[in-house]
Amino acid sequence: MTEARDSAEIERRLVELRATHRALDARIHALAHNVRVDQLELQRLKKQKLAMKDQIARLESALLPDIIA
Repeated sequence: MTEARDSAEIERRLVELRATHRALDARIHALAHNVRVDQLELQRLKKQKLAMKDQIARLESALLPDIIA
């Protein structure tokens, strides 16, 4: 029962992270096309986006069953 609850919690967190990742992507895209772009903010947002991508990959990996070969 806890495994199912853990999986549901991971899925919920993945949905949140993916939404935030998409929002960051949209913000980065908007900033990059601005004539007066703030390079420091752009760099900070890109680092946040990359960190989110890493978190998403770790959580997706946690959902995969362990297979003994």
